[in-house]
Amino acid sequence: MKHTGFVYSAEYLKHRTKFHPECKERLTAILSRLEQSGLLAQLLSVQPYPATIEQIALVHSKDYIGVVRDSCRQGVRMLDMDTQISHNSYEVACLAVGGALAGVDAVIQAEADNVFCAVRPPGHHALPDKAMGFCLFNNVAVAARYAQQEYGLNKVLIIDWDVHHGNGTYDVFAADPSVFYFSIHQFPHYPGTGRADETGCDKGAGTSLHVPLSAGGGDAEYIATFKQQLAPAVLAFKPELILISAGFDAHEADALSSIQLSSKGFGRLTDIVRELADEVCAGRIVSVLEGGYNLTALAESAYEHIRALQGAAD
Repeated sequence: MKHTGFVYSAEYLKHRTKFHPECKERLTAILSRLEQSGLLAQLLSVQPYPATIEQIALVHSKDYIGVVRDSCRQGVRMLDMDTQISHNSYEVACLAVGGALAGVDAVIQAEADNVFCAVRPPGHHALPDKAMGFCLFNNVAVAARYAQQEYGLNKVLIIDWDVHHGNGTYDVFAADPSVFYFSIHQFPHYPGTGRADETGCDKGAGTSLHVPLSAGGGDAEYIATFKQQLAPAVLAFKPELILISAGFDAHEADALSSIQLSSKGFGRLTDIVRELADEVCAGRIVSVLEGGYNLTALAESAYEHIRALQGAAD
């Protein structure tokens, strides 16, 4: 059985959104499911800490960080047409980044084999100088840069199975051969990026792999893709750490997509990634919550994901 860490703080509930799919109930639903099942008691509690401006600036411009901070403090309600903020959102977003960093600390320092970070706001649409798609700061992208800077890792791999393409993450790493980015997502769908021919650029050419799927795909298509396309890429790249942008909005019950993954399907994908991580990077995985907006489906999918990180999935 793997020693799995869990990042969470009630402070994440203070990013207040009104009549919005990205709401605090997403985290309370996950927490309730873990408590009900007894799984929460099996997990190592990993405490998040606020990321510093310097850490966030590994990905984002300091001017943009200042815009987010000042907008929250001045009572601005929207950073773009989809992205709500409240008075506390800047501090919560710093803590969300810090949750991902705490997850990296835990696995690199061998306090846990792998970690799931139940954080919000999500991050994978956030660009270096722009909020987008419910996202303020790119939690996973900063975590990748932090792992390289703080711990000297040479190669990091990011697996993004959110139903929406992580355009922000791709933008950050498209020209960087030290970070491999894999995304499987519905296409065409928001944000309209993530074509199969987007494989990176300049020195990073060939270190991005996009698998756009049409509406209606489900467990069989995802599992086949992970085995036939992701697995060879991971084995060839040989990362020292795997990060997961773990969006659960590709679930068959989620209204924001038309993909038909089941809750147990997310567990099976996790099994495949865990087995690959055991082979290439001593099992080191940090999974960071992205989307997932049907509360019941989100909670059940996160439960199956965490059980699979433990090595306990059916």
